[in-house]
Amino acid sequence: MWSTAREIAAGDLVIIWLTRDLVQPLIITPGKDFNSKFGHYRHADLVGIPYGSKVASRTGKGFIHVLRPTPELWTMALPHRTQILYLADIAFITSHLNIKRGSRVIEAGTGSGSFSHSVARTVGSIGHLWSYEFHEVRASKAREEFARHGMNDIVTLTHRNVCKDGFTVTDAVDAVFLDLPAPWEAVEHAKVALRKDRTTRICCFSPCMEQVMRTVNALNDAGFTEITMYETLLRPIDVSHVPVLQPVGEISEKLKQAERKREDKRLKQIAAGRQSTSKRKREDEGTPVKDQTIMEEAAEEAAGGSKRIKTDDEDGAPLDAVPTPAMDLDPHEESDAALPTTVASPPAPSPSPIAPKKISVSKVMPEVRGHTSYLTFASLQPFEPPAEPAPSAAAAMLAPKPKP
Repeated sequence: MWSTAREIAAGDLVIIWLTRDLVQPLIITPGKDFNSKFGHYRHADLVGIPYGSKVASRTGKGFIHVLRPTPELWTMALPHRTQILYLADIAFITSHLNIKRGSRVIEAGTGSGSFSHSVARTVGSIGHLWSYEFHEVRASKAREEFARHGMNDIVTLTHRNVCKDGFTVTDAVDAVFLDLPAPWEAVEHAKVALRKDRTTRICCFSPCMEQVMRTVNALNDAGFTEITMYETLLRPIDVSHVPVLQPVGEISEKLKQAERKREDKRLKQIAAGRQSTSKRKREDEGTPVKDQTIMEEAAEEAAGGSKRIKTDDEDGAPLDAVPTPAMDLDPHEESDAALPTTVASPPAPSPSPIAPKKISVSKVMPEVRGHTSYLTFASLQPFEPPAEPAPSAAAAMLAPKPKP
């Protein structure tokens, strides 16, 4: 897991990133295949490519990313044997326990090893982690993982019930982390394991408030100070680019145009219905359609009226484009009205600055994996033996003097 090589080699552990919520580990074994809903891949094709590469499937219908394993990615991809700690809690615990390079730490219990990998990376080769697990099968599987990931020199895993039997070290560690069903039963054992020459820290991970209260009572009885409980909450935010929103004026104009188109379509449908009804009526009366039209026009001319103005329903011309008959105008203005009128065109608008095509927006992601329990921290101050009282002046005078 801690390799610094740039290219992937046979036998390496890699992290296959499929989606944000689908990440899984894979040991590169030439001759084997990796199949998923994102395509078919051969392990041999992954040997020699750099970590972080985007690999297309052999069918050409999908791709994956092959990443270098880190404790953070391992937490997302590890096989769950128990409920695990996620990154928000791990980072908070590591910071408040003051775990750093060279620190000596106790962890109970091991579980799926999520916290163990992060602590091993933090303490480095000059530090050490003692991990205890009371479940024998889980302890065996975790021991195999630690060996496969090259952590044997940093982590010592012991199958042991620390609530009854205590820890295997005394006055040796800088911090203790208890992830147990009854952490208050291990508080006294933790005090024995902590160093007495400097301020040390303890953290208890409990899922309910009743456990927190019993743990706090045990910490008080054992002489711990600065007892504080925290609840870690994680709220990731997704930031994306979306097209710029249109101005209200443009949207309003588009709505008006759509409304006009709907109204024109409605008028055309009404006109078509009237023509169809009139045609059926003339056919029922036995009068040819052409003769009926000529008779209607002759009747209009005999009445002294002008020819009927065609509407948009008949020939498609807009209503405001039909010329006004001269008979409706004032006689003195008839000659002027007959002339074409020149309308001054409005001035061209000044060029506006180019608006961005996309903007950034953010939203809270719906699912959050992070908090699972309450974190109770406490400090143990260094132990100072009581100083011997200084002898009084009278006692000094009565004390026998040494012989020359």
